[in-house]
Amino acid sequence: MTVITNINDLRTLAMKRVPRSIFDYTDRGSYDETTIKSNSADLRNMKLRQRVMINVDNRNHQSTFVGQAATMPVAIAPTGLAGIMHVNGEILGAQAAEEFGVPFTLSTMSICSIEQVREATTKPFWFQLYVMRDRGFVEELIQRAIDAKCSALVLTADLQIQGQRHQDIKNGLTVPPRLTVSNAINITSKPLWCLKMLTAKSKSFGNLSEYMPNGSGMGTLSQWIAGQFDASLNWNDVAWIRKKWPGKLILKGILDPEDAVQALKSGVDAIIVSNHGGRQLDGAPSAIEALPAIIDAVGSDVEILFDSGIRSGQDVLKALALGAKGTFIGKAFLYGLGAMGKSGVLKVLEIIKNELDVSMALTGTKNVSDIGPQVLWKK
Repeated sequence: MTVITNINDLRTLAMKRVPRSIFDYTDRGSYDETTIKSNSADLRNMKLRQRVMINVDNRNHQSTFVGQAATMPVAIAPTGLAGIMHVNGEILGAQAAEEFGVPFTLSTMSICSIEQVREATTKPFWFQLYVMRDRGFVEELIQRAIDAKCSALVLTADLQIQGQRHQDIKNGLTVPPRLTVSNAINITSKPLWCLKMLTAKSKSFGNLSEYMPNGSGMGTLSQWIAGQFDASLNWNDVAWIRKKWPGKLILKGILDPEDAVQALKSGVDAIIVSNHGGRQLDGAPSAIEALPAIIDAVGSDVEILFDSGIRSGQDVLKALALGAKGTFIGKAFLYGLGAMGKSGVLKVLEIIKNELDVSMALTGTKNVSDIGPQVLWKK
């Protein structure tokens, strides 16, 4: 029996249980993968300041995201294709997040639809929006999120053009996965995964399949979607969406202070500092490297959240120490999902919370709200 003590243990287990092409989609980055590596390395290289003889009894991890209460400053990020990492993955992720008491964000590129996730949950979740060329389609997606009573809309800004992920091309990844000479052996070597997928509530992109041109087969679905991302996306579109969406609006994918200032002017309620997990512009700075300048530029005027590289409770502590109000997990969530389904997602959240708790105590911090630069070691 595998003893699971950290996120990497779940990553290893997921790699054994999920077909390689799907695991690589989750695990890998774009081009030479320098940015995805920097996301983790730069967080790891930050040192914490150990403090002693401070009363840290009865520690408090409670937090909020744009006014929504959470048991800790961690939310589940929008992740495409979670429903092929594990059958009905988005539903299981949303249920785990609801049970644990943290926000869950459903991706536009989910396998289970907005309506399927809403039917399987009792509390509002968030919806992440990609802006497509067809603005009528975008407006329908927004209305579906309103009808599902989603409590926040997360608008992704950094996928106007998709960065090339070499491994996905080499693996011939399709949705649903298609047997080819290169991947047949690996997929068929995961019989439990294959059997479970036969029971999936949805086997394609649940939010998009009805908009596909008639006669398009599954082999062309991903190609069709890639052609729908709108390279003309600009700040006027953010203003348009702000008018259409009545709830909290969060802009994801900000790395530059000038863009953060413009986001503030556009009326968003929060900004997520993110480089798309190192899956878009390779050679961009790590998200944690970009965070301080954005905090300096707009941090006192808008809620700053953090994404890209969070794999532990210590990573959460470090992001908060630099000024973020909350953090998101993407890969860590998918590792837990692929390893053990809903129980794996709960395990991820439990591990991160426990690591955060111990790290708070050993840095002399009793409340999440007290985390600041004082927990970091300065040379």
